[in-house]
Amino acid sequence: MVADAACSTQLIDGDGTFNVSGVDHFIKEVKLEECGLSYAVVSIMGPQSSGKSTLLNHLFGTNFREMDAFRGRSQTTKGIWIARCAGIEPCTVVMDLEGTDGRERGEDDTAFEKQSALFALAVSDIVLINMWCHDIGREQAANKPLLKTVFQVMMRLFSPRKTTLMFVIRDKTRTPLENLEPVLREDIQKIWDSVPKPQAHKETPLSDFFNVEVVALSSYEEKEEQFKEQVYNLRQRFFHSVAPGGLAGDRRGVVPANAFAFSAKQMWQVIKDNKDLDLPAHKVMVATVRCEEIANEKFSSFIANENWRELEEAVQSGPVSGFGKKLSSILQSCLSEYDTEATYFEEGVRSSKRQQLQEKLLQLVQPTFQDLLGHLRSGALENFKNAFEKALDAGEGFSSSADSCTQSCIFRFDKGCEEAVIEQAKWDTSKTREKLQRDIEAHISSVRTAKLSELTTLYESKLNVALSGPVEALLDGANDETWPAIRKLLRREGELAVYGLSNALSGFDMDDETRNKMLSDLENYARGIVETKAKEEAGRALMRMKDRFATIFSHDSDSMPRVWTGKEDIRAITKMARSASLKLLSVMAVIRLEDELDNIEKTLTLALVNSTSNNAASKSISTIDSLASSTWEQVAPEKTLITPVQCKSLWRQFKNETEYTVTQAISAQEANRRNNNWLPPPWAILALVVLGFNEFMTLLRNPLWLGVLFVGYLISKALWVQLNISGEFRNGALPGLLSLSTKFLPTVMNLLRKLAEEGQAPSTNTNQTSSAHSGVTTNGESSSSSSSGSSPTKSVPIDKSA
Repeated sequence: MVADAACSTQLIDGDGTFNVSGVDHFIKEVKLEECGLSYAVVSIMGPQSSGKSTLLNHLFGTNFREMDAFRGRSQTTKGIWIARCAGIEPCTVVMDLEGTDGRERGEDDTAFEKQSALFALAVSDIVLINMWCHDIGREQAANKPLLKTVFQVMMRLFSPRKTTLMFVIRDKTRTPLENLEPVLREDIQKIWDSVPKPQAHKETPLSDFFNVEVVALSSYEEKEEQFKEQVYNLRQRFFHSVAPGGLAGDRRGVVPANAFAFSAKQMWQVIKDNKDLDLPAHKVMVATVRCEEIANEKFSSFIANENWRELEEAVQSGPVSGFGKKLSSILQSCLSEYDTEATYFEEGVRSSKRQQLQEKLLQLVQPTFQDLLGHLRSGALENFKNAFEKALDAGEGFSSSADSCTQSCIFRFDKGCEEAVIEQAKWDTSKTREKLQRDIEAHISSVRTAKLSELTTLYESKLNVALSGPVEALLDGANDETWPAIRKLLRREGELAVYGLSNALSGFDMDDETRNKMLSDLENYARGIVETKAKEEAGRALMRMKDRFATIFSHDSDSMPRVWTGKEDIRAITKMARSASLKLLSVMAVIRLEDELDNIEKTLTLALVNSTSNNAASKSISTIDSLASSTWEQVAPEKTLITPVQCKSLWRQFKNETEYTVTQAISAQEANRRNNNWLPPPWAILALVVLGFNEFMTLLRNPLWLGVLFVGYLISKALWVQLNISGEFRNGALPGLLSLSTKFLPTVMNLLRKLAEEGQAPSTNTNQTSSAHSGVTTNGESSSSSSSGSSPTKSVPIDKSA
């Protein structure tokens, strides 16, 4: 409860309950938290109704409740009250303790007296002991129990600080203070000696625990003015009491003002629990609790800081310029506020809690810092990719572009890390830097692989174009110069491709082993193209052989189609065509990319061509069986395209499929011969003359028969021309007869129709009709002459009607 506007507040009530809310209000009202360590605590103890509150009110300007003398002596102050001294610097807090030896509590209830005395000694810098002048030197003086209580409870403090005990002698008599003081000190020493002490303090003098001061005041009731003057003089001693040499004793155990309420509450709780009070441990405990509270407040304040929130949000979307400076400033501001509020607490605890606060803050901001590093790394990597691509597009060397772009990228990243570094943290960015380097190296490696693959593909495609077509053409025209030409082509194109690739690889800064392997692979690829094409052509060997046979067999030396007139030597032509096909087979049988000799052509010739000659029986069995093998002599199996057994099979199939062409040529030649020699033989003509002499004479005797024969001849000649009998029989007798059988009747009907139309024409056209018949006859004779090849040809216009 708060007494009045002077902020006199009950700290502990008569039942020993600590007034937490009242103390908190008191501290806020007097602004004690702002004082730090620059404050002093003064308490007063003494017998009940000895004028303690009156002295405090006059000495410090407080308004503690005073005893009403007209009502008699009774307990005025219950528990412990607290107030701020008016007009004294530094801030001085005074505590008015309940009087001792009060009849209200009785003789046996001394627990609260000891507890309040111990509390006053633990909390106060200066303890005023109010005593009567007439008690000095008396064995049964009222102050002796009080002093015994003070000294006894002092032993319960493990490491008590040196407190100033100011004995205030009230109602001083005429005896001078110089005479009273020695007696008082002697009494005090006796009491000290009589108090039981721990073994460690058996021989400890009183001066190690207390600074003893003695003052005397006149009677307030009898000499009020003198009393006030003496009080005024005493008041001056309380100014700057905490300064060196001031009234306040040892300040080692003092707690900062903002922890006073908590410290007092904890001390009282320990004292009430009847436990020994370890002031250093208590100081550490108070410092620990308060520093942790301050740290938590500052941590919460940091989380709610708008600048931090904006910075954190900005980092989520990308790098933030000046991140390190901004965040360092916010952190430093937070830590500085902590330092300001915790500056007066125990240094070890303060530093430890500060370190913990800093670690919590850094732990809070570290994810954001890592996000920023991630943005810097990804941005640097993206910049590297773009710069590297542009450098390569500009024609710069691969290795030089990679090195320069890498250095530039790492430099920018390092610069960004320097701007992002937080002063309070010594975070290592080397791992992120190493990851960036690994990412860059991985990208360079992927681009290198892609570029090398592009170069390899480019030169492989060039080799495909340069080799596939020419090799196919050379194998198509297979002869003795085919493989030398292929080897020359392969060597020339391979050298060009290797030279081009070697120049392209000069910018990649690769080791000789890798470089040579790539060039060797390209050479092998060129060789593979030739081998693959050779295998493809070998698979079409039969078709190629037939094409070559047909070309040579069906065309003459001038590449003109042959006309089988009967003068050609089909056997020789066939042998020549088969030899050319065999040459193609021998060329395609094996791969000859090395300049090595073989006897494949000779073996094939002996086994396949010469074996059909008349002296085949005289050939050795070994020659005939030379093709009964799957390998060629002096030829590696991997170079074999067509095995000897396959050659034999192909040749047999080749002969079977080309025999028809030869047969057709022979048939055409025989047909041509028949067409050119259709007259009967001379003996037949002689027989006709001899046997037909009588008929011939009959015709001479009757000329009418000559006319009939002449008309029949004209009709026959017309049919001969219209049916093209010589042309029909050129392809053979049977096809000619079949063709004529289908054309004979329509042709006869057509002639009869023409004759009917001519008969119906006007008589004036008779001569024209006769001329037309003459034209038909002449045309028939010309055709007959042309067909026989023996009659002279006469140029006569042919009437279309015929």
